[in-house]
Amino acid sequence: MSGFKSDFLRTLQERGFIHQISDETGLDELLTKESTSCYIGFDATAPSLHAGSLVQIMLLYWFQQTGHKPVALMGGGTTMIGDPSGKDESRQLLTVEKIAENKAGIKRVFSKFLKFEDQGGSAIMADNADWLLSLNYVDFLRDYGSHLSVNQMLARDSVKLRLEREQHLSFLEFNYMVLQAYDFVELNRRHRVRLQMGGSDQWGNIVSGVDLGRRKGTDELFALTTPLLTTSSGAKMGKTASGAIWLEEEMLPVYDYWQYWRNAEDADVARFMKLFTTLPLDEIERYAALEGAELNEAKKVLATEATAMVHGRERAEQAAETARQTFEQGISADTLPSVEVAAGDLEAGIGLLTLLVQAGLAKSNGEARRHIQGGAVKINDVQISDERAAVSNANRDGDGNIKLSLGKKKHVLVKSA
Repeated sequence: MSGFKSDFLRTLQERGFIHQISDETGLDELLTKESTSCYIGFDATAPSLHAGSLVQIMLLYWFQQTGHKPVALMGGGTTMIGDPSGKDESRQLLTVEKIAENKAGIKRVFSKFLKFEDQGGSAIMADNADWLLSLNYVDFLRDYGSHLSVNQMLARDSVKLRLEREQHLSFLEFNYMVLQAYDFVELNRRHRVRLQMGGSDQWGNIVSGVDLGRRKGTDELFALTTPLLTTSSGAKMGKTASGAIWLEEEMLPVYDYWQYWRNAEDADVARFMKLFTTLPLDEIERYAALEGAELNEAKKVLATEATAMVHGRERAEQAAETARQTFEQGISADTLPSVEVAAGDLEAGIGLLTLLVQAGLAKSNGEARRHIQGGAVKINDVQISDERAAVSNANRDGDGNIKLSLGKKKHVLVKSA
């Protein structure tokens, strides 16, 4: 459907968020007619969300910006089960204490994108542990079991693909779809939620909730999913060779986060601007027309704007300035990521291979050795070719710094602990 009447769906369509909608006309009319509630669920499987979750977070952001009420649902209950969607094997089960710790980290991320009720806004943070952990199993089966079709569940991709590949699917995981469907119905009762959104791999789980709501007599419910997001070269969004692009500064320095977006592939710049920034579309179109060296300036804009969404404008501009000084002036800056080395080790000299691993520039001594042999490693901008080299206080520059570099874009300051 083109020409949406509602501001929300029109914004999503223009920026490339929409993959599927269960009833486009009905949802468009609802969003045009009244302020509506929607939710997206986030299981607490890690201490923070990473860049792969940003599409879903931005959905909630635009939902609130266009006059509606977003619900960020913490999966305190469903995390104890584990979502089989897109997985070839069972997720590791976490303790209640670890889930609580992870939830605290995830909640901090949302406060940067949404304005919650206690801040004078409309957003709500809910937790499905509030209703799932107190369910009586027999009562639940009597009330909902007859409305859930095993035939349909087996046909959902999250289940079907595992079975087709003859990979183990536990009864525990099989129940995940049931609980997610129940979440939708419960949120409609508690908060009048009418819409659930998620990635394309969640379509089967979401429409199961739509169907359960219809059978249980709720308001009409709707589903909306986003496309599977990868880079132009096919890499999974939010992951790099060195690990996940976390949204918490404690897990990934702001400078490294900025660099992730600065290193976007040429073909992704305009698309990422639409998805991960709030830049006006006409401005994005101007950047999309740039080529060659001028496109690098667009990448810097993308990096700064995307970083500002997560870490604030001041920290984003600080990261941009650090990059400018490092790459354009060739000097170290105090805001570069750092690695602390025991004072005694720096006095005696620490092996370069060990230091590269300790600094997070290589995963193993073997990888570090290959970087050195390939001419990618520098100390204070001087290429090092000896894999047996040691780094010590003698390597400090005129300002007292030791800058360890991998290629042109990864730099770490070595500091004495």
